[in-house]
Amino acid sequence: MTSTAADGILRIGNCSGFYGDKLSAALEMVEGGPIDVLTGDYLAELTMAILYNQKQSRGGNAGYVGTFLKQIRDVAAVCQARGIKIVSNAGGLNPAGMAEDVQAILDELGLDSKVAYIDGDDLVPRMDALTAAGESFTNLDRGIPLAGSGNDILTANAYFGAWGIREALDQGADIVICPRVTDAAVVIGPAAWKFGWARNDFDALAGALTAGHIIECGCQTCGGNYSFFQEVPSFHNVGYPIAEIEADGSFTITKHPGTGGLVSVGTVTAQLLYEISTPAYVNPDVVAHFDSLSIEQAGEDRVRISGVRGSNPPPTHKVCINTADGFKAGIEILLTGLDIEEKAEIFTDVFFESMGGRAAFDKVETQLIRTDRADATQNEEAQASLRIFAHSRDPDKVGRLFSARHIELALANYPGFSGRGGSAGAPVIAYWPALVDSAHIRECVHVGGETIEVIPTSQMDFEEIYYQRTPVTLPPIPGGEPKTLPLGRLYGTRSGDKGGCANVGVWAKTDTSYAFLVDFLTVDALKKLCPDLAPWDIDRYEMPNLKALNFYIHGILGEGVSANNRLDGQAKSLGEYIRSRMIEVPGDLAAEVGL
Repeated sequence: MTSTAADGILRIGNCSGFYGDKLSAALEMVEGGPIDVLTGDYLAELTMAILYNQKQSRGGNAGYVGTFLKQIRDVAAVCQARGIKIVSNAGGLNPAGMAEDVQAILDELGLDSKVAYIDGDDLVPRMDALTAAGESFTNLDRGIPLAGSGNDILTANAYFGAWGIREALDQGADIVICPRVTDAAVVIGPAAWKFGWARNDFDALAGALTAGHIIECGCQTCGGNYSFFQEVPSFHNVGYPIAEIEADGSFTITKHPGTGGLVSVGTVTAQLLYEISTPAYVNPDVVAHFDSLSIEQAGEDRVRISGVRGSNPPPTHKVCINTADGFKAGIEILLTGLDIEEKAEIFTDVFFESMGGRAAFDKVETQLIRTDRADATQNEEAQASLRIFAHSRDPDKVGRLFSARHIELALANYPGFSGRGGSAGAPVIAYWPALVDSAHIRECVHVGGETIEVIPTSQMDFEEIYYQRTPVTLPPIPGGEPKTLPLGRLYGTRSGDKGGCANVGVWAKTDTSYAFLVDFLTVDALKKLCPDLAPWDIDRYEMPNLKALNFYIHGILGEGVSANNRLDGQAKSLGEYIRSRMIEVPGDLAAEVGL
């Protein structure tokens, strides 16, 4: 095995955080400074649904992230010349088709880079056999077995880990096309290849997993979506992250010189808290314990993380299942001025009566969003929104008639009737997270005309390793005359979706402000602060090494991003909403930050 990382460090640069990220980022990462591996993360639960629809409508070699081919065309020659490996999960639902098209581009460019692809994650052809073998595919959020859902399966993909990628690189692959691997696997695999890690080098693997989690979302690590955005010197050409990984799994996060954005303890902490539940971050290769790591500013735009502890992976693999769950329609109307709630009630009652009543649908949801202000000085400031959704397995009930009944009331209902339109007859794709026994996993690497099967780590006979966090003593909570201010003047947040659940991490900048946060922001306090969170079960986790709390909100996103009706269906704005809430803090604590 060879590598361009002659100084004992493997530099992995990530050029994509989602399907739709900046196309030019791949070339900018390759040309902006030294890297050894170029990665791209394109897949999310929602993306798998998008790729399914693409495959259904286009057929042929559809079902993968087509924009990645343009990036390959941009960087293939320079990557081959510099020995830069490319590892991406852009293969989506069709890694073999993408590998074929990548090879065609290489042939056209006269390049001899070696292409490998991984498959076996697609469980759809095996679902009946797996069910017969005792797999219930119980929904992790709702506790319901898949057989009881009444939904048809569209996609079912196991989340693979890093060892197929490692095998491909061991076999001399230059470009590795992955299917539904975990987001961090594209980093763990090259690191395990570079340093020759064994399957049970759990601490080192946990470090690479942590690095992969940090850089997976691209610019978010480099100042994008950062609560304290005023600290970011420039949002022009925000840099993409690079993980400089060392042989023991320690690493430094940085970015290319001459780019905008910021890499700081704060921006990295924010990304560590993104889309997690417990501090034990589970991967099919290792469990990384985020409450064990040490984080420090190591220079301008350089943050070093060390000491991540790892333990054995679980005996199961997560499965991303997308199911067909009927059809839905939605409308949105504007209510202006006085008597908003009465206007909403009048319209809703008459509208549903014209449709045969609420009972005619499988599910009905109404949202009255009070964005109106009293004594407004602009028309728009006096408006509230009424959003109505109906769900049915009968497409006719939520088809054109649904929209027509809404329009028929335009001259026959509340004063000031105005609408924003809506949708009718849209198919509902419901996300169904589940687990499958890892004994059923069949991961295959295709490289150089050969097919190599990769066995999951959990199926090997390794000694069980357990990690227990060392208790931390917090300083006394400051005193002083209480002062009322927005929570976000003291604390940063980062929030996101986890299937039908959401998380929001809250972190402090000082030990004393963290001590107050731990004491003050209980689950009950969070629900009082944000009453719309009151219906949901919420777990709280403490991470004193990051001066952070993480709140995991069960069920708030229903059946996933593509199925729920929230304005922010991915909970990306939830953290900033919490930061806007007014809280009472000790005066001495406010003085720490000049307030």
